[in-house]
Amino acid sequence: MTEEYGIDKIKVLEGLEAVRKRPAMYIGSTDVHGLHHLVEEVVDNSVDEALAGYCSKIEVTINKDGSITINDNGRGIPAEIHRDYGISGIEVVMTKLHAGGKFDQRAYKVAGGLHGVGVSVVNALSEWMEVEVRRDGKIYRQRYEKGKPVTKLKEAGSANETGTKVTFYPDGDIFGNKQFDYYIIRKRLQEVAFLNKGLEISLEDKREGKRDVFKYEGGIAEFVKYIDRNKNSLHDVIYFEGEKDNVKVEVAIQYTDGYAENVYTFVNNINTKEGGSHLSGFKSALTRALNEYGRKNIFKGNEVLSGEDVREGLTAIISCKVPNPQFEGQTKTKLGNSEVKGIVENIVYDKLSIFFEENPDVAKSIIEKAIEASRAREAAKKARELVRKKSYLESSSLPGKLSDCTSNEPEKCELFIVEGDSAGGSAKQGRDRKYQAILPIKGKILNVEKASFDKLLENNEIRAIISSIGTGIGDEFDIRKANYHKIIIMTDADVDGAHIRALLLTFFFRYMRELIENGYVYIAQPPLYRIKKGKKSFYAYSDEEMRKIAGNGASIQRYKGLGEMNPEQLWETTMNPDKRILKKVEIEDAIEADELFTILMGKNVEERRRFIEMHAKEVINLDI
Repeated sequence: MTEEYGIDKIKVLEGLEAVRKRPAMYIGSTDVHGLHHLVEEVVDNSVDEALAGYCSKIEVTINKDGSITINDNGRGIPAEIHRDYGISGIEVVMTKLHAGGKFDQRAYKVAGGLHGVGVSVVNALSEWMEVEVRRDGKIYRQRYEKGKPVTKLKEAGSANETGTKVTFYPDGDIFGNKQFDYYIIRKRLQEVAFLNKGLEISLEDKREGKRDVFKYEGGIAEFVKYIDRNKNSLHDVIYFEGEKDNVKVEVAIQYTDGYAENVYTFVNNINTKEGGSHLSGFKSALTRALNEYGRKNIFKGNEVLSGEDVREGLTAIISCKVPNPQFEGQTKTKLGNSEVKGIVENIVYDKLSIFFEENPDVAKSIIEKAIEASRAREAAKKARELVRKKSYLESSSLPGKLSDCTSNEPEKCELFIVEGDSAGGSAKQGRDRKYQAILPIKGKILNVEKASFDKLLENNEIRAIISSIGTGIGDEFDIRKANYHKIIIMTDADVDGAHIRALLLTFFFRYMRELIENGYVYIAQPPLYRIKKGKKSFYAYSDEEMRKIAGNGASIQRYKGLGEMNPEQLWETTMNPDKRILKKVEIEDAIEADELFTILMGKNVEERRRFIEMHAKEVINLDI
């Protein structure tokens, strides 16, 4: 157990001045993401108390007035006067940037705060904040406005238990939208509960009377079960943990009969979306353990399974608690600590080897699945070589259907993937030839959610897309080779168009995810209506806009297909960068996105039917 968290454990690194001036530097942005990041920062403090072994319950309440309260039963922030600052420990933590017990490992061995900016930044960006601390048998209270104390720290009665309660109201001068979204907060709190087994986290919305309580005694094993709940699993979740050099490692894995690989990694509760040394260690150990078991018990010849073979259909959570994490990468979500690779690799290899020896049936089903993947990959390799001979997958040789642009600057170039030859013809005539390339595709492409890799490469439309984009696919994917930095899906505004769009997005998500993650994939928004008033024509992109423009005595044409527009109209409404509307495709939550693609495009018909029934009322344009 760590030492007592006392006043002498609080270290201060610098002041608060710049936070209000440049809030995005501290919370990423001042949009909806930044707003909800404030909640995370306060919750993280409570979770750090749980990691230190002192907190078992966290309550989050969205209040009727739009403020939010985070209450825990941890040790409570020290209230004594800080010897260097002459103010209470509570005020130091609330008003000094980079202040708190996280910088002294005697108080916290492990802390989740990514940059340690914590609650003082939340205070600085709040119209007001009230803190209540229960400690040493007393209740202490203080109020702040825009980061500054407006009352002295007061004793407000006696307390039987310990803990900290923080209530804050975001500053409207900083945030355009101050409305907390129940479901954004719910998603994060559920994730935190999965990652900290036994920790109870409740969320209540007093505006709408909603409430959820999360507590998972099984921790990340239950997390994997939750992710795979709509899939056909091959075995029960495999869970193990280990510790070395103060680095604690937890792993939960399960294989399904699908083709997608879903591995999620966390360090001190932070989602390390870009992976890092812990992910490398896990992958090496998994491949080594399965090959070793296969050689001893299953392989007939000199078979060797590749990393990709053993991860097909895998769902895994790797959660590490690291005392001094070093984060790198573009969004600071990649673990850089090199020592963690060896620690994870050793623990995973040892534990998996023992598990496989004790559970031969499970080991056999996993290895048979990987052997199938290996055979499909071999078939895909042959298919690749075959289509290379036909010059399909070489980026230097583009498919005959593609009308390429003339510019050699990929960052300025756009590829429109257009449904149907007639719309493709209009797009070719209406485009800006210098920067816009057109690839017409016929009908519905293959549903890659239900197809193996070799089948994917046999599909002409998919091959044309791969060769046009130029990045390669799967293990050969290299985003630096992209011929276009905007890939725009342009389909009809009807049910078939929506289905083709879903098939294309499934393909990009499963096999070229980096294109989405780097902001290269867009959806074109063709108009729904053309409205004629006298000699003038107007275009409307929604029913509401149509009603606004039409008024009385207008003739209205509902566009069903892109082919109904001539080249000039298609350019003017959908392709002209000065006037068009494009929607950028983003992955807000990879776990949720995976679930959605699994339900909508996967093999489980019953789950899809349930989803459609549940969301039927939300349909706006029903095309019968």
